[in-house]
Amino acid sequence: MSVTARRVRAAPASDPKQPRRMRVLGPGLITGASDDDPSGIATYSQAGAQFGFAISWTMLFSYPLMVAIQQISARIGRTTGKGIAGNLRQHYPNWLLQGIVALLLVANTINIGADLGAMADALRLLMGGPSLIYVIAFGALCAILQVFMAYARYVAVLKWLTLALFAYFGTVMVVDIPWTEAARGFLIPTFLPDAAFWTTVVAVLGTTISPYMFFWITSQEVQEEAEHEGSDLDDDPVTAPGAERNRRIDVITGMGYANVVFYFIVLANAATLGARGVKIRTAAQAAQALSPIVGRFDTILFAVGLIGAGLIAIPVLAGSAAYPLAELFGWREGLESPLRRAPGFYAALSAAIVVGVVFNFLGVDPVKALVYAAVLQGFLAPILLVLLTLVARDASVMGPHRSGRFDSTFGFLAAGVMGAAAIALVVVTLAG
Repeated sequence: MSVTARRVRAAPASDPKQPRRMRVLGPGLITGASDDDPSGIATYSQAGAQFGFAISWTMLFSYPLMVAIQQISARIGRTTGKGIAGNLRQHYPNWLLQGIVALLLVANTINIGADLGAMADALRLLMGGPSLIYVIAFGALCAILQVFMAYARYVAVLKWLTLALFAYFGTVMVVDIPWTEAARGFLIPTFLPDAAFWTTVVAVLGTTISPYMFFWITSQEVQEEAEHEGSDLDDDPVTAPGAERNRRIDVITGMGYANVVFYFIVLANAATLGARGVKIRTAAQAAQALSPIVGRFDTILFAVGLIGAGLIAIPVLAGSAAYPLAELFGWREGLESPLRRAPGFYAALSAAIVVGVVFNFLGVDPVKALVYAAVLQGFLAPILLVLLTLVARDASVMGPHRSGRFDSTFGFLAAGVMGAAAIALVVVTLAG
């Protein structure tokens, strides 16, 4: 088939009415936006309120590591046509895959439950009413959209939902920021001899470099390839460089967006709650505490951003649990498949959300639950990072698309950082 024919086939997948940048952005943008989920926002808010600007330097480390590992994950999905679980199943023992999937399921369902609770608290802050009813409503909405909405339209919805995170840019605009102090905290790393400080550093790294993001972007690249079936853009020597460039732009933009939002949340809370010594535990508490300091408008912005972040993150968390489970058991998978053709996949996706809803009725402390989830992900992430980097370097698997020295170095570096973070988290937890 000629290159021209391939381009003609690929063309309908892009909407000419969309800006060119929006056509390029996709899995990377959505994955990055999902990283700023309500539980992550709670972590960043707490970090800013407790330690001020001294925690913002972690972004300098998290961003390049996120870009490298997400780029590796995206390339694996697009090149092999399989998700992470499918590749691990082919190249590693089944018991290893089963253990990874089990840990991922537990961590993801805890995060879904905590995110649903945070969204409900944010809506109650805006409208009043019972939080548990809102939990059910948000859970049902996320499940229905994933199960019954067409894949292309669903991805478009998630793309536009990422704009909700601009609420945190608006928050900073109405807050008086001491920019000299903020720049010092960002550019000069601070190391405090305090167990709580290092616990927060570990929590921030664990929140920004989460295993569910690896699974989601890999599976979404597989879906994108299925949507463009017949185009072979990555296999053609003429179009392959452009396809790789677009994928890299998508990942760099998405991870950059995630880190900038993280930075703005820390700024807002450091300049307001941190300056007044106000301690918080959840993102909803942060939104509520901001009201008497900078006014009701800022509280509304913060709460709206929190709800929008949850609407992005919960489908990603649920989907990244369903994809590896489907690959583990050999079920048909994919959001482009109708319910009747992939019942196991959609059952797993829905079950993850249902368990998250039930989580809120059990009276479990969500903050403690998230600590346990962070421990699980802290041990899971370095193992996954090493395996993914090895797969991406394997020419027999990746062919001409194997990872170069840059991505491989940063992949192993990310594994080392996350391994050290996991050990540090255990040490400070036992010491506490």
